Amino acid sequence: MVRFTDRIDAGRRLAQALAHLEGEAVVVLGVPRGGVEVAAEVAAVRGWPLDIVIPRKVGAPSNPELGLGAIAPGIRVLDQRLIRSLNVSERYLEEEIAAQEEEIRRRTDAYRGGRPPVSVAGKVAVVVDDGVATGGTAVAAVRWARAAGASRVILAIPVAPREAVARLSKEADEVVALATPEPFFAVGQWYERFPQTSDREVVELLDRAG
Repeated sequence: MVRFTDRIDAGRRLAQALAHLEGEAVVVLGVPRGGVEVAAEVAAVRGWPLDIVIPRKVGAPSNPELGLGAIAPGIRVLDQRLIRSLNVSERYLEEEIAAQEEEIRRRTDAYRGGRPPVSVAGKVAVVVDDGVATGGTAVAAVRWARAAGASRVILAIPVAPREAVARLSKEADEVVALATPEPFFAVGQWYERFPQTSDREVVELLDRAG
């Protein structure tokens, strides 16, 4: 079974798996926080520009770990069936989305430090995370890249469950997943070292790439 030493190792292996994009106009979009560490390695190995896309999970009332869907700037991907079955009020939903939009703004300002975003219009956008569990935030990130004008959107991830890859293949033009182990419990189990990436590390990685 494929295991990764750390996020840098995962990024190097992803960079090799993306060799078929050589010669195209590509922008790498890391999903903070851990995904930026993987994305930075992909961008460095391939010589592509690096930026971020920040999706956020919309948490359920009294259980924020349970996702009612996810958002990215200008994008909402909501599980209406779950929202109805949990009897979630419209007021709660709008307040939770507003809170997550504010967190996206805060992180964008903190990470970019006034730098303008890298344009993906007419380019191949490669959305990179350190792994996918359910794929909710990945859908929001892919849809955001498409809405921003990318000519193609590729989701590149070290590890994900097969059913998530199947779902995401309907959203992205291509999904590059290095490992699809079953059973799948958590992204971190497929890494030897999987420490939490800090906001400061994200800023340093973007500064270095910029």
